[in-house]
Amino acid sequence: MDLKRLSKTISYALRHHPDEFGLQLDVQGWVSLDALLAALRKRRAEWRHIGEDTIHMVMANADKQRFELRDGRIRAYYGHSLPAKIQREAAPPPTLLYHGTTPEAARIIQVQGLRPMRRQYVHLSEERETARMVALRRTSTPVLLVVRSRAAYEDGIFFAPGNDAIWLSDPIPARYLEFPPEARKQRA
Repeated sequence: MDLKRLSKTISYALRHHPDEFGLQLDVQGWVSLDALLAALRKRRAEWRHIGEDTIHMVMANADKQRFELRDGRIRAYYGHSLPAKIQREAAPPPTLLYHGTTPEAARIIQVQGLRPMRRQYVHLSEERETARMVALRRTSTPVLLVVRSRAAYEDGIFFAPGNDAIWLSDPIPARYLEFPPEARKQRA
């Protein structure tokens, strides 16, 4: 069985088009695992015997955790393109978090702050290196921003844990961001 294909199909169903699978997500993005399995079994003949153990195999073999299983329910951690914003439970973040970006985006962020863009939430990392690696996907000269996340949270900005040391937040004003010297020089 092609676990990668199954993982992509699950992502598609949970993040983008649950309606195509006859699934109804709740406001937090959860759906019954049984309902998802039933929909997947109908989708492809080779999947007609999949069960919860197959989903665990998909999750164990993934390069990063894309799904969360709890109490017989499953949801995608993030990446939703659904019109309704998936509600998450707020939690106090670490004192500092990190965001990697391009030099061009850093100039805009200095004025507008961090925004989710085409996502539902801003994605932040607990680790500098992870944030840098994310930025390297888009540029050879990453700019690492330090986010004073605890101060932002204490001032009422929403934060919630994602997965794999990732945090999600609502937009973060620039006053909570520290820019490296090379980015500050370009600000004017």
